[in-house]
Amino acid sequence: MNRYDIPRILCLLALMAASAAAKPLQVFILAGQSNMEGHAKVETIPYIAEDPATKALHGRLVGPDGKPRTADHVWISYHTGIGEQNGEGFGKLTTGYGSRRDPAADGGKIGPEYAFGLALDRATDAPVLLIKAAWGGKSLNYDFRSPSGGAYPRSAKDVEKNAHPAADTGKYYRLMVEHVKRVLADPARVCPAYDARQGYEIAGFIWLQGFNDMVDSNYYPRQPKGQAAKRFVGYSELLTHFIRDVRKDLGAPKMPFVIGVMGVGGKDPGNEDNLAFREAMAQPASLPEFQGNVVAVRTAPFWDEKLGAIQDKREQVRQMAFELRNKGKRSPNADGKMTEAQQKQYLKDYEAKLITPEEAAMLARGASNLGYHYLGCAKTFAQMGEAFAQAALAMRPAR
Repeated sequence: MNRYDIPRILCLLALMAASAAAKPLQVFILAGQSNMEGHAKVETIPYIAEDPATKALHGRLVGPDGKPRTADHVWISYHTGIGEQNGEGFGKLTTGYGSRRDPAADGGKIGPEYAFGLALDRATDAPVLLIKAAWGGKSLNYDFRSPSGGAYPRSAKDVEKNAHPAADTGKYYRLMVEHVKRVLADPARVCPAYDARQGYEIAGFIWLQGFNDMVDSNYYPRQPKGQAAKRFVGYSELLTHFIRDVRKDLGAPKMPFVIGVMGVGGKDPGNEDNLAFREAMAQPASLPEFQGNVVAVRTAPFWDEKLGAIQDKREQVRQMAFELRNKGKRSPNADGKMTEAQQKQYLKDYEAKLITPEEAAMLARGASNLGYHYLGCAKTFAQMGEAFAQAALAMRPAR
């Protein structure tokens, strides 16, 4: 060996070390309807620090400069849209990848993807790619219906009104799968850290959807009191088909699958149908074939009970406003004699009796949407995201 060989050997060793350290791109797919889109305004993030139980979570989302963090090793491709105006936004993961009117523009909101991605950023030194596909107001029984779910059972009324056309059955399932395949055909377009020599692996799928199915009394007819559990058996069956089909269509037969069980309303959602639907969502995780590779994560514990109680009072005020306008029989304006100015003053006084200034201020800090969107509360969506990440990581095969 001469002195000219030493630099070559050192270079070779460095290349070998870099090759050994390189890892496949970790791909996680997030799909669903409006709550997977995410309606928590970024302005509600500081509220997370007000609760001692979530103060540390706030520190994981916000840097020393007080600004929301941008992930070091996580990129995202987000396919969404309103109506037929679908498109993609992509880049390094940060805030703004929640609900968007313009798919390519920062929407000022977060969904579960933000804390989910940051949790992965902390847990692995491999590059991570999130592929998110979410649209508001979509059902599993029609919009996301997967191939094994069969044809949507159109009623005579559907045919008469040209509703639920057969050609659109499963349209959003297909859009989701097509987008995932399009991104994975060229991962480097979205994720500059992608190394083609190392390739990629689909490391998990997160599903957060359900509200439209829960309130669909046509597809899921209401049952007599005490028999709500029977109502949503069909959702469990469709979700089971969905899990099998998406694994087949993406060529990932054992892909870890996380079911985000709907939890709007928290521990006391107010009716047995809501509780029954939660159990129907979770049911596929109990099937023998899904043991160890499908997990149901309950999101009800992440509902902010204090904000929810204040929001309930706000709903009472809105209901009273409706009664006054429409001369409700039990309202002070049943005889229709109250002027508009009198109605406004009555509502102002009514609200002051129900909601204290402190409560109104808390609601403004922590909530930015309605109950069916988890109050648009960043604290809730961030806790969800971290829980989904923990569940997905726990299902990784031992290496």
